[in-house]
Amino acid sequence: MGMNVGAASEDGEDQLNNSINTTPLVDVMLVLLIIFLITIPVVTQTIKLELPKERNIPLQTKPENIVLAVNRDGEIYWGTERMPEIETLVNRLKVESVKEPQPEVHIRGDAEVRYEAVGRTVVACQRAGIFKVGFITEPPAGGGAR
Repeated sequence: MGMNVGAASEDGEDQLNNSINTTPLVDVMLVLLIIFLITIPVVTQTIKLELPKERNIPLQTKPENIVLAVNRDGEIYWGTERMPEIETLVNRLKVESVKEPQPEVHIRGDAEVRYEAVGRTVVACQRAGIFKVGFITEPPAGGGAR
């Protein structure tokens, strides 16, 4: 068996080995990789569901549907008629809610309106017994769904 003996320095001291031994580092990294490969399937287990697919269908407002608009100041309009107070809106919606089939309410909210004003409109629809309430938005720029 052979052994490599380095040349001694001139003052008689052995030369120091200044390279890093990476074998223990590689061993630890391989163990961690194996642990992660074993534990990831356990962590990602979920209930099997079929999620709804995204659809981007332009909504055609039927004449019998009610379009409510909420401007940036929080004022509510039924078509082009301004509703002076929430109770007036609730009373008019109650008249519409007993029709068969019940009309849908489509809410158009200004982009700058506080959510509170739109929320009051939704609550008014609930109080009147309207089942179908939707929001009208601008289609995304670029013209299509991904």
